[in-house]
Amino acid sequence: MSQATGVSAKFDLSAYLKERQQWIEEALSAAIPVRYPERIYEAMRYSLLGSGKRLRPILCLASCELAGGTVEMAMPTACALEMVHTMSLIHDDLPAMDNDDYRRGRLTNHKIYGEAIAILSGDGLLAYAFEWLVRQTRGVPAEAVLEVVARLGHAVAATGLVGGQVVDLESEGKTDVSLETLHFIHTHKTGALLEISVVSGAILAGAGQDLIEALTDYAQKIGLAFQIVDDILDITGTTEELGKTTGKDQKARKVTYPSLWGLEESRRQAEQLVYEAKNRLDPWGDKAIPLQALADFIVARTH
Repeated sequence: MSQATGVSAKFDLSAYLKERQQWIEEALSAAIPVRYPERIYEAMRYSLLGSGKRLRPILCLASCELAGGTVEMAMPTACALEMVHTMSLIHDDLPAMDNDDYRRGRLTNHKIYGEAIAILSGDGLLAYAFEWLVRQTRGVPAEAVLEVVARLGHAVAATGLVGGQVVDLESEGKTDVSLETLHFIHTHKTGALLEISVVSGAILAGAGQDLIEALTDYAQKIGLAFQIVDDILDITGTTEELGKTTGKDQKARKVTYPSLWGLEESRRQAEQLVYEAKNRLDPWGDKAIPLQALADFIVARTH
């Protein structure tokens, strides 16, 4: 069976995820110890060290290894990506944005620490992510580190996550949101950070243009699949399963992929995107198996 249609049975994704999640948890905890003023560090750690899947840092480590690099080379960037992602969750949950009470199975940051500290926690994580990436990365040419910093900034700014969030907010309650606009929202709000997560590891390892282009295509496809599955789970999942409030999209009258395509077609589209993403990495053989398995994980997840 080709890797495009099935990942090697010898590869244990569960063990792979557990091992890397542990490495990342340890690195994140060490990156932000509690110091004065304690409240802000405690708030940052509260959200950063919640029970996340750590998908973005794991993708970064996997792409670095695929390109011939090491986990050690990529770990500072992997941690920075999780810091940025956590910032986006803290801010997304605020009353001025999605106004959510639960994230990762427990109360959101602002429900524990108040809105002001929650905003500052996100700001602190975002700024520290770039410092951590630059100061802690070892054995990588400065040009590669600079490229990752520039791409990460692009993925977060109005050119990426922020721009997607703006269009998402502006689209709430509208019934005439087009598929093109929905794609823009999610390729920027969700997809941009997933893309830099995948590509950054390879850049740090000095990957050639062919691999960078293949990984970019892979990342864009799994990023869209990830959001489609998120939209499906918002309808079919429970708060207990997802660790966050379900049915939010319908309450906010948001246009989603299921609202445009229906559940069955949405699932089919997500599966097709994952199939194509895995196919794109076939030329790299066994070295691509972890990334191909992670693509399957995205479409098969239940939370």
